[in-house]
Amino acid sequence: MKQVTVAGAGKIGSAIAELLHHGGYGVTLLDCHADHLQALVLPEGIKRRTVDIAKGLDAELLNGQFAVLSALPFHLTRNIAKAAATAGTHYLDLTEDVASTKDVRALAEGASSAFIPQCGLAPGFVSIAAHDLAEHFDEVETIRLRVGALPRFPSNALGYNLTWSTEGLINEYIEPCEAIVDGRRVLVPALDGVETLGVDGVTYEAFNTSGGLGSLCETYEGKVRELNYRTMRYPGHRDIMKVLLSDLRLSERRHILQDIFTHAIPGTAQDLVVLSVIVTGLKNGKLQQKTVARSIEAQDFMGGFRTAIQLTTAGSICAVLDLLAEGKIPTQGFVRQEDIPLADYLANRYGKIYQ
Repeated sequence: MKQVTVAGAGKIGSAIAELLHHGGYGVTLLDCHADHLQALVLPEGIKRRTVDIAKGLDAELLNGQFAVLSALPFHLTRNIAKAAATAGTHYLDLTEDVASTKDVRALAEGASSAFIPQCGLAPGFVSIAAHDLAEHFDEVETIRLRVGALPRFPSNALGYNLTWSTEGLINEYIEPCEAIVDGRRVLVPALDGVETLGVDGVTYEAFNTSGGLGSLCETYEGKVRELNYRTMRYPGHRDIMKVLLSDLRLSERRHILQDIFTHAIPGTAQDLVVLSVIVTGLKNGKLQQKTVARSIEAQDFMGGFRTAIQLTTAGSICAVLDLLAEGKIPTQGFVRQEDIPLADYLANRYGKIYQ
């Protein structure tokens, strides 16, 4: 039985702990809030430890651990990755934050263990799918990734309910977004690039958000004409966010916006993840298009009911951990999502939720 540590006992972190426990891993769950940690209803056998990772993580806590998986806010990433590097423990995270991933890459240099950031939905599965589609072309022209984590039954002007980290949500709406435009790697503003698209008869809007491409810009720089990532929402969401962040300048006072969202926007377990990965290019001299599209709803999976965002995010990092344990992906240094074979991922017991 491989021993693993999961840092962060929120909705995603606790789901990761449960899935790994049901999958035969020995799991220790860390969180800074002792009352919250003890109140969680978890399978017997999952160990709980109260640790304030904001003050640093003692590398000794990772001794004998096969891996540490971070489900904490992006600004705590370096503390966990640094401890993993010291302990020689494999490191995986869910961050979408570009600066945090650069810290992980730096710590991975010369490391004896694997450092695999961005193992969630986007970046994560969509990065793996996009790279696999691109491999089918002689020459790639465009790569477009569109992802939405949405309520099935929207009931407010934002058309939105809280389904994951509010802090991470606000961060991706504010930070500049990497893209490739006319063959050049550039930064574009968040909330720009608005477009309308339809999936399964439902109309959505999509717009630039930060972090969803992971390392794809680096991988495809100089190889494609266009590469971008946009978040999908119900129509009207982006305009309201533009008012809040730009006109009312709440982008400069994130803690206030986070407090407003947490107080006023309810969570929901009736959620939906919609994704579309579209690649165009030349094959045998002809312009062709290949698409991977999925709509994933909340459902029972591996011992309990999981929301769609839990399935796609927690399930994704668990699949990558399995592939690492099986030696199907690199076990040392910095590992990109593009290094993970899609076929192996989809055949995995956790990755099959994307089938």
